[in-house]
Amino acid sequence: MQDIFSELKWRGLIHQTTDDEGLSAWLLEKSRTIYAGFDPTADSLHIGHLLPLMNLRRFQIAGHRPIALAGGATGTIGDPSGKSEERNLITKEQVEYNIKCIQNQIIKFLRFDHSPTGALLVNNADWFSQFSYIDFLRDVGKHFSVNVMMSKDSIRLRLSNSESGLSFTEFSYMLMQSYDFVHLRRTYNCELQVGGSDQWGNITIGCDFGRRIGGFQLHGITSPLVTRSDGKKMGKTESGAIWLDPIKTPPYQFYQYWINLDDADVEKMLKIFTDLNCEEIESVMAEHVAEPSNRTAQKRLAEEFTRLVHGDAALVAARRATNIFFGGEISDLNDEQLSSIFSDVQGKKLSREKLLEGLPIIEAICECGLATSKAEARRTIQQGGAYINNKQITDVNTKLTLDYLASESIIVVRTGKKKYALLQFS
Repeated sequence: MQDIFSELKWRGLIHQTTDDEGLSAWLLEKSRTIYAGFDPTADSLHIGHLLPLMNLRRFQIAGHRPIALAGGATGTIGDPSGKSEERNLITKEQVEYNIKCIQNQIIKFLRFDHSPTGALLVNNADWFSQFSYIDFLRDVGKHFSVNVMMSKDSIRLRLSNSESGLSFTEFSYMLMQSYDFVHLRRTYNCELQVGGSDQWGNITIGCDFGRRIGGFQLHGITSPLVTRSDGKKMGKTESGAIWLDPIKTPPYQFYQYWINLDDADVEKMLKIFTDLNCEEIESVMAEHVAEPSNRTAQKRLAEEFTRLVHGDAALVAARRATNIFFGGEISDLNDEQLSSIFSDVQGKKLSREKLLEGLPIIEAICECGLATSKAEARRTIQQGGAYINNKQITDVNTKLTLDYLASESIIVVRTGKKKYALLQFS
């Protein structure tokens, strides 16, 4: 067995444990079964979900068996942990759809086979659908002390908020997650739960429930929530969360997020979000410190993580998109790819007849907003600052035709080094 506990400590992924010294030795004794839960509150996982998922991955590499639990039942309730107000409830149909989506993402991180350490993917709706309300209260609820539950941070903090308070629905969430742990212990001999630090209350009360109902010795490990050096949550941008779904966050944008990471955060993220070992990360950081402007560490992080989440082909496309955005030749791309690469730049739609007639380059620069007058556009061209599809245009009399399309309907206009705009002809 590999020493997974020491590795998690080195990576900064141990926040709290139910038995620090004992767990380290316990995990080295033999292969254990561990689990993490993922509530399907959206049709994609985001960066915040990847901490427990990467930990499941590391446990499997170290010789343990991981279980990823999709909360088909708990997802309809909503976890109050870390939330200042109650979530909006979603329908069972939406939960089922979300589960299908996130399952396709989870399988990229774990090895699912018939070996003793092959991962399992389970849905807690399968066992909660067998309970009647009375049975649940009688068989599960009687083992929980309301006083103990109210002392947990996730409950206490919400109760102290007089505006939102806490509904009985969310108050019941802790019971459901605790039963998940016991069910997995009985069914798969699962003895360890991992999660973010906001899950500590849920995990510990689940361990206590296991002791009360079955005499089980259960364990828990939490990791610190992933934050940047400025204290803000990792994976949050002005436009929203960084998703794993390539439609919500295209691979190019995913790749660029990590390329643009602050130097103060990059070593920490290499430890959390890549499989690189200590020696490899030390080597990357030494090269980065020697020439920070090359952004060696950010590039390695972006490459490793994009490959893991989106695959080799998407990584190649993301690298190519980056090269294009910084002046590389634009060719053999479709509208969707170009729109993704230049999602944040201005654009304008024109009639395709403009290209049939021949659109003067001066007019094109004005139409897309890169010049306020024809005189300004003319000067830009004459001074060598005008580009079509990243190819310099020096003739002020140039007319754009269908031959200038970079994709089915788009021409990329650029002035200077980085001022881009898109013209789309429909």
